[in-house]
Amino acid sequence: MSAKPDERTRLRSTLSGLRHRHRLRRAIHDFFSDRGFLEVETPVRVSVPALEDFIDAEPAGTAYLRTSPELHMKRLLAAGAARIYQMGPVFRRGELGRRHLPEFTMLEWYRCDAGYEDVLDDAVALMRACAAALADRDGGGPGAKVQAPWEILTVETAFARYARCGLDEAVASGVFEQVLVDDVEPCLGRDRPTVLKDYPLACGGFARRAAVPDRVERWEVYLSGLELANGCSEITDPDEQLARFRHSAALRRAEGRPLYPLDQAFVAALRAGLPPCAGVAVGVDRLLMSLTAAATIADVVAFPGSLRY
Repeated sequence: MSAKPDERTRLRSTLSGLRHRHRLRRAIHDFFSDRGFLEVETPVRVSVPALEDFIDAEPAGTAYLRTSPELHMKRLLAAGAARIYQMGPVFRRGELGRRHLPEFTMLEWYRCDAGYEDVLDDAVALMRACAAALADRDGGGPGAKVQAPWEILTVETAFARYARCGLDEAVASGVFEQVLVDDVEPCLGRDRPTVLKDYPLACGGFARRAAVPDRVERWEVYLSGLELANGCSEITDPDEQLARFRHSAALRRAEGRPLYPLDQAFVAALRAGLPPCAGVAVGVDRLLMSLTAAATIADVVAFPGSLRY
């Protein structure tokens, strides 16, 4: 029995999107292969999720679906890997909207003996390569913005320029994330990518302290108001990382959100010695969304809406 017309239309749209995904994924793999990175695979179902301020894990029986491959990848760095990357599914509970899905594709890479500026260079080159792979024959299309010189702003400068209050005031009042999303993000990356760098320590996560007091070496890339990538110089001091975990746990407890135990294998790897390193996470679906001018993230995934299940 043949498919109904509306179903055929959806399937054709899905197939078109799959061709775009294929070209994007091939460009990503070629980029890292040409630069001597080792592709790795780490568990999708994990015993302990990463403990972060605002990311909730999806339970899977007695374990969880990973929110990121970060902790396992850092264990590989501690074991001697120097340049690694991975592209695969991650899961975040309660994230669903025009720009969010509870299951999406994440690209992460890590380099030893590198800092956040080094991996920013990687990100610029990667996104330009991806834009070229998806460009029209004349080199145009939505990704043409990526080829322009990128704008770089500190978070403090961006708040002074666009926000209702200053950065330190927002952090002290506990409204940093809200002001960032409401006031700052819509103004970023309008004509070219914007790099927002040097985040406040309170929002540091896994990022190493910067030379500037109360700041960390972390950046995010925005295009047309949409966050595409997040990079940082990684914490290698186990005591510093444990302090950040305790801060996240206290925040989650105060908000009545799920608490997760520490990943003891990751802590052991830190104590054994994690070399100086930097890493980046890129939302592949969001990147494809930006480079193809898709209206929603569901338009670029393999099985949107009713086609998924």
